[in-house]
Amino acid sequence: MLFPDARRALEASAGDLRVFDPSYDIDAERARARAEGLAAPREHVASVEDVDADGVPCRLYRPAGAGTGLVLHLHGGGFVLHDVEVHDAAARRLANRSGLAVLSVDYRRPPEHRFPAAPDDVDTVLRWLEREAPSRDLGAPTYAHGDSAGANLALVAALRNPGRFRAVVLIYPFLDPTGSYDSYRTAADGFDPREAAWYWDQYAATPADLEDPDLAPLRSDRLGTLPATLVVTAEHDPLRDEGEHLARRLAEEGVEVVATRYLGEVHGFWRHDETHVAAEPLMRQVAGFLAVHRD
Repeated sequence: MLFPDARRALEASAGDLRVFDPSYDIDAERARARAEGLAAPREHVASVEDVDADGVPCRLYRPAGAGTGLVLHLHGGGFVLHDVEVHDAAARRLANRSGLAVLSVDYRRPPEHRFPAAPDDVDTVLRWLEREAPSRDLGAPTYAHGDSAGANLALVAALRNPGRFRAVVLIYPFLDPTGSYDSYRTAADGFDPREAAWYWDQYAATPADLEDPDLAPLRSDRLGTLPATLVVTAEHDPLRDEGEHLARRLAEEGVEVVATRYLGEVHGFWRHDETHVAAEPLMRQVAGFLAVHRD
């Protein structure tokens, strides 16, 4: 059953043009989402700085009294949409709740820049951090965090760089290009499976990419190398089952994994604390998970 706040959110977006519509305009939607992000209420953070990580634009947030460590945040948006501005309010809350610096990455997006541009940009940022962290007082540990497509990138970053992260947080991760899990048929409230297929089509440069573990990390044979991992899913989300399948696989691989399903909620709720009552508790759950794995 959808909870009332999720039901209202779906009703409010019912008339939105779907990405698979032939008249859908990617640039127009990017501009609309950016304008909405700029207009959204934002918490104060002690320091907010735009930085150039060897050609990859990023935004660094430092809360007052920040502890040692850094959260690498990778935004969602189907790989195609959103940017650091759209996620600015959420990144500020993440920094303030966790008490840690947050580096939000403005990775390249398709269709202008297809796979593997985005994960390669994340690797570039990690190399930049290795060099710059000491002078910027951004010492270890480092955590990977992402929502939806960003969770895919966070997972891939941890798989590409074993031992690099103390913990990983995956909010309703977007993992399976085949869309074959039951939740695509039974839980697709407000997120049409055709939308998911469209995002994968934009992201992949060739059909072979859809089978590459750096794009489809459920295919990876290195899942057992992951650090402690939090996997969060929403009950009414077509991505629910693939995220929970990942959590079960990690547990069997011996990874320290915590998995939480938010009942009554839909895809995207984490970012919208103004409309979803579960968003703030989830933010605090993430902060608590990071705190457990800080030392």
